[in-house]
Amino acid sequence: MAVSEQYKQPNTLEPYWRQSTPLPDFKPLQNDLRVDVVVVGGGITGITTAYLLQKRGKKVVILEADRFFNGTTGHTTAKITAQHGLIYDEFIQHFGEDKAKQYYDAQMEAKTFIKNTVQDLSIDCDFQEHDAYIYTNANRYLAKLEREMRAYEKLQINGSLIDSMPLQVPIKKAIVMKGQAQFHPIAYLMKLVQDFIDRGGLIFEHTVATDVDKGEHRTVLTRDGHKVTCDYVVESSHFPFFDRGFYFSRMYADRSYVLGLKVKEPYPGGMYLSAEDPPRSIRHASYQGEDLWLISGETHKTGQGMDTDYHYEALESFSREMFNVTDISYRWSAQDLVTLDRMPYIGPATSNDPHILVATGFRKWGMTNGTIAAHVITDLIIGQVNAYQKLFAPQRFVADPSLRKFFAYNVDVAKHLIDGKTEKGSRTPESLQKDEGDVVNVNGKRAGGYRDTDGALHLVDTTCTHMGCEVSWNHGDRTWDCPCHGSRFSYDGEVVEGPAKKPLKKIDHT
Repeated sequence: MAVSEQYKQPNTLEPYWRQSTPLPDFKPLQNDLRVDVVVVGGGITGITTAYLLQKRGKKVVILEADRFFNGTTGHTTAKITAQHGLIYDEFIQHFGEDKAKQYYDAQMEAKTFIKNTVQDLSIDCDFQEHDAYIYTNANRYLAKLEREMRAYEKLQINGSLIDSMPLQVPIKKAIVMKGQAQFHPIAYLMKLVQDFIDRGGLIFEHTVATDVDKGEHRTVLTRDGHKVTCDYVVESSHFPFFDRGFYFSRMYADRSYVLGLKVKEPYPGGMYLSAEDPPRSIRHASYQGEDLWLISGETHKTGQGMDTDYHYEALESFSREMFNVTDISYRWSAQDLVTLDRMPYIGPATSNDPHILVATGFRKWGMTNGTIAAHVITDLIIGQVNAYQKLFAPQRFVADPSLRKFFAYNVDVAKHLIDGKTEKGSRTPESLQKDEGDVVNVNGKRAGGYRDTDGALHLVDTTCTHMGCEVSWNHGDRTWDCPCHGSRFSYDGEVVEGPAKKPLKKIDHT
């Protein structure tokens, strides 16, 4: 599938949210500290948690390994919705009606909190309320939509099964959930950050948390040798950096792709998601007085599948087929973690230590899940009972589907571990063109090579520093991605996303 020259996609992979907002700069941690709570991770979960705790009188510090908003939060499509795919019929089957209703209520409480916060703090973040739709043009999904509608009725969700939508795309049926929302996530969170700082909160960027010492208090250790002693540690860093709960074996990393488009037609309102695979998600944002259409989808496990450029091209092809595209202004990709039963893990990371808390596995619905996670964790720290703490407890294990998926996922990991070791690479480093990366053969051994746009060659050992799987080249994002547990590294080996903590080993080839 070739990308047309008329609509050539941008080379930059910077999301609209980050590019349209002046971002703050925070210094790295340069000394030891003593606080009440250390929050690790500068996305919506960490920032909202820190904001809530600081308001409650706690002394809180946020440690961010890279820059704020440079992870999943900065790369989201930023839908504030309880409609997370066709999940409510599934949740009723696996968890029962009460817990399925709790999940919906939690998401709607998160939406209400965001709406009220926008109003209370007068945040200019393009917050808009829209209905959310899941549509299908495939006969095999009609029965699934009908089952989901029955689940809506059981759970008293405000929605209906319909034959047409405001968006003019072919459909056979759609299910609508009323009263959902969308916003500019960074504009929203910037206000929370400022309030947090004004109340005495501390923020440090480029500060990598590597471990936790457990004694009378908890001490977070950083890569640069500094320590932060505290009563509670909140792991909101996407993948738990202090993994004593074997989360790497209970989640997998999933990637998706986004195009930001200018389209001749006016946007009709609403937020849309296709039921079938590959998924297509559609919403809009305000952009220089115009509508920026955000078309996303093409989900796949990190490090697995075809050339990642294909996914951007597939989204472009869909967009041009459905709409009168006049410009492709942005493209970026996102990654999030999926749990065994598709319910997030929020709460104590292990059963024997209530002072280390985790929030992860949001399945790409982090705006509401991250917000409700902040409330659950805040209540646990200040000693209040939260209605959702049992629902999201990380120690839960549901025999169906958790057991079946646990074995299936870890068999897949083992397969990729073995397969990667057998691929030695048939190319030489010298054969790489500018802006090209691939597995290469260096002195008879597997290596990863990338030649940058200036012609400089970068060689790394392709063995992931987490558990020894072999990474593969992601041409769309210019990263080395691990197919086993979702770690990602820059072209010269630096960690982009965990669970890996150490960079890939550089190879000298002179």
